[in-house]
Amino acid sequence: MSKIKTAFFCSNCGYESAKWSGKCPSCEQWNTFVEEVITKDNKLAENDWKKISSGKKDVRTLPLREIVSAEEERIITADAELNRVLGGGIVAGSIVLVAGEPGIGKSTLFLQNGLLLKDQIILYISGEESEQQIKMRADRLKMHNDQFYLLTETSTQVIFQEIKKLKPNLVIVDSIQTLQSPYIESSAGSISQIRECTSEFQRFAKDSQTPVFLIGHITKDGTIAGPKVLEHMVDTVLQFEGDRNYSYRLLRTLKNRFGSTAELGIYEMTEDGMRGVSNPSELLITQKEEQLSGTAIAATNEGQRPLLIEVQALVTPSVYGTPQRTVSGFDLRRLQLLLAVLEKRGGFHFGMKDVFLNIAGGLKVEDPSIDLAVLCALLSSYEDTPLSSHYCFAGEVGLSGEIRAVNRIEQRIAEAEKLGFEKIFVSRYNIKGLNNQKSNIEIMPVGRVEEVYQYLF
Repeated sequence: MSKIKTAFFCSNCGYESAKWSGKCPSCEQWNTFVEEVITKDNKLAENDWKKISSGKKDVRTLPLREIVSAEEERIITADAELNRVLGGGIVAGSIVLVAGEPGIGKSTLFLQNGLLLKDQIILYISGEESEQQIKMRADRLKMHNDQFYLLTETSTQVIFQEIKKLKPNLVIVDSIQTLQSPYIESSAGSISQIRECTSEFQRFAKDSQTPVFLIGHITKDGTIAGPKVLEHMVDTVLQFEGDRNYSYRLLRTLKNRFGSTAELGIYEMTEDGMRGVSNPSELLITQKEEQLSGTAIAATNEGQRPLLIEVQALVTPSVYGTPQRTVSGFDLRRLQLLLAVLEKRGGFHFGMKDVFLNIAGGLKVEDPSIDLAVLCALLSSYEDTPLSSHYCFAGEVGLSGEIRAVNRIEQRIAEAEKLGFEKIFVSRYNIKGLNNQKSNIEIMPVGRVEEVYQYLF
């Protein structure tokens, strides 16, 4: 009998080592090495793959000029939000990793999309739920598709034999952490198993030109469970996120070889499944009858899509010696930077004030163009003077107190005009690039923080 081979893997980044180490030399995390059995029958795996593979591929070196450029074939789904996030549809032969918290709606979203593809043969592989559980979910969605097939199996050998018989046009795997390859002698969900199972599906997708969706888990700190190399192996990485206290969910692109990585899909969780939100700005802005201090509307962009979001700020005298700085959906260091600008350039004393900042609706925003709205919300709460509900803001704030230009300003202005705003405050450096077309919204160019304060207060 051959000796069982073991190796140590970093559970954070997947680094492989022959011996245990306290600190990973790759990601420099402590106590992340775990021991796994790595005995693998490569010959058996290769022979089994040849049986399953649809045909032989002619492998030879080609000069770049001989390769003919062609657009990727795409499957256009009935879900406009998923099409947008993927860059225009599902690319043939692509492998897509979708990760999110448990119970956020990953399985519901892709079961729904599989059932909506009426003219394609769909294979849904579940390693977590039984046929009855998936049937109950499909009944709840009130959808039916004669071309939708279900397989509850965790062994990749059995899965590929069923794939060879069925020849599906799309494969959905829920989830990659539950699968197990017979060629790796470690338990399902281990680093070597996840890497091997993903590798097998990657070879299948490229050889047969069949797109594969892999649904994955995330760790307690929000990163995708498994080795970091898993994200490098796939073509597209999507993150499905949202606050459990709100009905809507966000589908973000973290990596995409066939489109932009800045796109965002917005869904609303309903009794009949996930519904795409075509106009999210109306959903994200609170409808209120009376004007309150500390709120400002920011015109931001997520990929190609303009969004109007509500920024809420609360500035109160500090009871304790050290003032608090609490944020939700915004970068804490960015808030401290803006407070320092107001302190230095405007003469406002936030040193003995508690500051709380919230992006309404549970969104997390990284676009620097919301700086101006954050600054105006802080000043509104500081002065306890409400801003007009017909004003919105789009501008980045520099350290010297200047209002910097932002990109795609025409789209932001058009979105604000569509929602009935009367004035939008933008950087004066953005005015040069604007077309001289008449619009129903008044554009207010500002250059310094002091100008904004004098106009509003």
